[in-house]
Amino acid sequence: MTKVAELVAAEGDDSLALRMAVRPGGCSGFSYEMFFDGDIAADDVQATYGDDGSVKVVVDPASKQLLEGATLDYKDGLEQSGFAITNPNASRT
Repeated sequence: MTKVAELVAAEGDDSLALRMAVRPGGCSGFSYEMFFDGDIAADDVQATYGDDGSVKVVVDPASKQLLEGATLDYKDGLEQSGFAITNPNASRT
C-alpha cells in the first residue's frame, strides 16, 4: 500500500480513497477498475490499510463479492511495472 499512499499524497487530497471495482464486459466477462474517488456512497464497503491506516480502499457491494479474497500488489521491475490484482475467484484473467 506504500505506492497507493504515495499516489494519494501526489494528488494533494487526503480525503481520496482507492476505489476498486469489477465491471461486466469484454471477452473475459469482467474487467477491473481502480481509481481515486472522493465520492463514497453509504453502502460502499470501506477498509483502511498501511501502518498508520492512511490508505482508504472502497468497494461497491456488487464488486465486493467478486473481489473477496483478491490481493493487490505493486510491481516495479524491468519485466513488469504497475498494479496487479490476483483474484482466486477469477476463472481466467
